[in-house]
Amino acid sequence: MQERPTFSEKASNWIKNSLTIRLITIGILILFLLIPVSMVKNLIKEREYRQQDAIEEVSSKWGEKQTVTGLVLTVPYNTYSKVFDTKTEKYNLIKSREYAHFLPDQLTINGEVLPELRYRGIYEVIVYNSKLNLTGSFSNPTFEEWKITDENILWEDAYISMGLSDLRGLQNKISLNWNGKQYDFNPGIESNDVIRNGISCRIPVYPKKTGAFDKNFSLELNFNGSSALNFIPLGKSTNVSIKSPWKNPSFDGAFLPDEREINEDGFTAKWDVLHLNRPYPQSFRGSTRGIQNSSFGVNLIVPIDEYQKSMRSAKYAVMFITLTFLLFFFVQILNGVRIHPIQYIIVGLALCVFYTLLVALSEHIPFKYSYLISSVSIISMITLYAQSISKNLKLTYVIGLILIMLYLFIYSIIQMQDYALLMGSFGLFLVLATIMYLSRKINWYSINAKRK
Repeated sequence: MQERPTFSEKASNWIKNSLTIRLITIGILILFLLIPVSMVKNLIKEREYRQQDAIEEVSSKWGEKQTVTGLVLTVPYNTYSKVFDTKTEKYNLIKSREYAHFLPDQLTINGEVLPELRYRGIYEVIVYNSKLNLTGSFSNPTFEEWKITDENILWEDAYISMGLSDLRGLQNKISLNWNGKQYDFNPGIESNDVIRNGISCRIPVYPKKTGAFDKNFSLELNFNGSSALNFIPLGKSTNVSIKSPWKNPSFDGAFLPDEREINEDGFTAKWDVLHLNRPYPQSFRGSTRGIQNSSFGVNLIVPIDEYQKSMRSAKYAVMFITLTFLLFFFVQILNGVRIHPIQYIIVGLALCVFYTLLVALSEHIPFKYSYLISSVSIISMITLYAQSISKNLKLTYVIGLILIMLYLFIYSIIQMQDYALLMGSFGLFLVLATIMYLSRKINWYSINAKRK
């Protein structure tokens, strides 16, 4: 007489043969593999931080992001205020120095940005040398609207100032041509109302002694910087024109170029900004708001660097693992191949190793070759492992072909910038439609019955 199976044996057989349990197990394994996936993402971020440290180190020695501000004509004046002295019980007249600032009527900047690639260890850093020509004019500085008398205006202490974010980048002596006469700039600015970091020089501006005041100026700048070059439009009319052989500019700031052209030879850009376009006047006393917020310029960028591409590919890791597990699941149910959860884990870990290989190789060779080597290595490893499990050569070819298609799909997505979401969504739609089509005639209940 045949013995009836015990409850524990029935439960064990149900667990082994139940499709529901298998799907739940696969789901749990996918959640488990989120741990190594998150570790891979942290690795990519850590390498990216190291790259940023290398960029900052080179920039600190070569020249950081530069912002050109100026020119500004500053005239100090004396003010008087009454202060009550509690000891003498009298009011004392206290004299203090304040500053009036006058911005140019016309400011024209022409120049070029010459990028260079520097290296710190294995990291590539974008730096540049810029040569600019600044020209323009100032009109008569007047104090009438503030009702400041002429005897309180310190004309002899007037000066011109110009701002540059990182003075370490300056490459030559700077002289101001002020109506045909040369005046040398010196580091430092007496008043920080407008410019925090820059250079200045004293000039004769007393209208009664210099006659008609309309003063023209010009100067040449030669400086180093990195990553970005910005300008602040202090002129009543500010015209900026720059050119560069860099092919990947990103225009940024309060104003976009009125004209720009980007081609294989680099880019050219022109800005025309009026004083009506910004929130501060042409003349003011003390400090005023909004000057720094009116900056505009260009960033020299790499469209998608290796770490950005690696991170974008890692974001698809869960989807990739899920699709690969579904592939093995269908192989399991349609061909009767028994696949243990441990074997799923091994395949999942192999998929995670792909990203570490990708990051490591892309630091030394171009990303496309890194992706090719990493994907071929992992596809070969998983395909051979699938062959040892299924013992079916035709099935192995199918698994290898599908993995190749998945890796090509991911590569095409991460190469795109503007259409990545569209292509990714469309690709997932096709994958889901294919799964639905191939599984439309599967009788899931009969599979369980056959296994029983």
